[in-house]
Amino acid sequence: MTEAQKDGARVTRTGVIMDPISGISTYKDSTFAMLLEAQRRGHEIWYMEPSDLTIRDGVALGHMRTLSVRDNRDDWFTLGDPENLELSSLTILLMRKDPPFNMDYVYTTYVLDLAEDAGVTVVNRPQALRDANEKCFITQFPQCCVPALITRSSGEIKAFVKEQGLSVVKPLDGMGGESIFRVQPDDPNLNVILETITSKDRDLVMVQRYIPEITQGDKRILVVNGEPVPYALARIPGAGDFRGNLAKGGTGKGVPLTERDYWICEQVAPELKRRGIVFAGLDVIGDWLTEINVTSPTCIRELDSEFGLNIAGEMFDALEAQC
Repeated sequence: MTEAQKDGARVTRTGVIMDPISGISTYKDSTFAMLLEAQRRGHEIWYMEPSDLTIRDGVALGHMRTLSVRDNRDDWFTLGDPENLELSSLTILLMRKDPPFNMDYVYTTYVLDLAEDAGVTVVNRPQALRDANEKCFITQFPQCCVPALITRSSGEIKAFVKEQGLSVVKPLDGMGGESIFRVQPDDPNLNVILETITSKDRDLVMVQRYIPEITQGDKRILVVNGEPVPYALARIPGAGDFRGNLAKGGTGKGVPLTERDYWICEQVAPELKRRGIVFAGLDVIGDWLTEINVTSPTCIRELDSEFGLNIAGEMFDALEAQC
């Protein structure tokens, strides 16, 4: 366990890699909830963005700054002066960079591999971030999912839509509801939609049978160290839209998990734990699993506020027990 000495006591050092903290919305940012909890526990927090990471002679380094946070929407952080330190000087490292999951993201996970090899607890594990694509990962649990197809062939998508009827097609590397289309066999725009989203049959996409229960919300279920939080945030589409994403105008409403929700979690959780995915977000519409988010799942602050929870506290309990 890598810890700093401070006034004779051991201090856990928690690093975070995230998008610029100056641009977050603190009232709904799950990374900010984690940072508040780490600070409450007396952790020393070190801040980085992906561009701050380097490797020198096989050693992972970071241009880090100390970070203090305040739960204030107008004045929420203070950064110290930058220092170039080995990532191995950290105890815990939170990888909270938002997608897109592109090659730059993959290269960043290679740096994190070195940190993990040096004894740092990286959340979530770098290999899991690479392997568990948030769309493709659900194919390991077909018993939990509606009929789905991953292909780059417009012809195969058309055949699927003809067979299944109303369907949803989306890219494999998107987030926040970007570039998701609802299509049906007689849609006059079907050809142009498929040409666009597949880049003329060059890019893999996912198509799923449409789930009408989306009108009741796209539920985000948070799973911490293999255990589901007992409440989900149902993200209900705004007027004139079928996407529940909060970034696309959806509204959030906390709901208790159903028996089916718990069953889905039971199917998925052992594999999450096996891969070292401490914090995940399962997306469930009606009775069906639609995505498994492992890069930077959200909704902590909304659920904490509505139900008096401390989800980040549960996560750090698990992390501290591992260190």
